[in-house]
Order: sequence, then C-alpha cells, then structure tokens
Amino acid sequence: MGDPMKLAAAVTLLGSLALLSAAEPKTETRYLSGHGPKDAVPWEFSVTGGRRAGEWTTIPVPSQWELHGFGTYNYGQEKNKSDEHGLYRHRFTVPTEWKGRRIRLVFDGVMTDAAVKVNGQVAGPVHQGGFYRFRHDISALVKFGDGAANENLLEVDVAKVSSDLQTELAERGGDYWVFGGIFRSV
Repeated sequence: MGDPMKLAAAVTLLGSLALLSAAEPKTETRYLSGHGPKDAVPWEFSVTGGRRAGEWTTIPVPSQWELHGFGTYNYGQEKNKSDEHGLYRHRFTVPTEWKGRRIRLVFDGVMTDAAVKVNGQVAGPVHQGGFYRFRHDISALVKFGDGAANENLLEVDVAKVSSDLQTELAERGGDYWVFGGIFRSV
C-alpha cells in the first residue's frame, strides 16, 4: 500500500494544484478591429495633411491610410516626409460582467507613433515604433454595460513620422514606401 505520510503529502499536493488551476485567470478577447482586409471594421478617420486632409469619414481598420486615398505617399529615403497625423475614433462597449477585471487595449501594429485616449483620458505613454505589439491598461477609464449611455470612445492619434529620430531612421529610412495607419488588429 505504501507509506501513509507520502500518500497524505501526494493528496495535499494534488488538492493544492486543483485550487491553483481553478484560480488561474481567464483571458477573454474582443476585437475592436478586423484581423485583415476581409473583415476590417470601419472607424471614423481624418488625416491632417495631403489628400483629403481635414475630411472626417470612415476607414477600414486594419489598413494604411494612403491605400484608401488619404495623406501623402512617401518613399523611405526621402529627407522631408510629410509629417501628417491620422486621427481615429471608434466607439465600443465593455460587458458589465467584466467589472473588477483588468481591461487591456492591445494594438498589434501602428505605424508609427500612437497616442491613445479612452473617454478623453490618456490611456498611457505615446508608443513609438510600428513593428511590435503594445498595450494599455484601461480598466479605470471604461464604462461598463450595453447601450449608448455606456459607450466608450477610443481616440488614436497616429503620427506617420516618429518623433524619435532613431525609430524613424530604423523603421522608415529604407529603400521602400512608408505608410501610416493602424495596420494590424486591435
């Protein structure tokens, strides 16, 4: 039958593991954008320079604004790129049952500097660099529940040219066309 002390220790360990696995956090994901061109979601949009500057309309997210008739085309090796900004707005709701949970807003790729606000409040520091994911904890900034009264307003100001010279040189100074926009999912 074995040693009763070892058996008791094994049962205690298994009980502890069951408690730990039951307490593991569960991540739920809700996309505010599409995953690519086939399921892109329209967001309100305006660009500050180039084609259609100042016009408020919609643009699919994810995408790059130049490919939808906005802004200025620039080549990476140009010395004076257009320093335009893409201004995005999107309304969303957060389920009531998410109250008390950590709510993170995750961007998989924005070209290139991104300033994010939720309900008029800054969500975090300006993110610089277009080729990697970033996130902001917006738990304290959102309203919970369905309906127009509980809608949250997401605003993203995307600078096509990075204010960080090293980021600009590394990501935007090559032998290729450079584009602006929220070009991966949110």
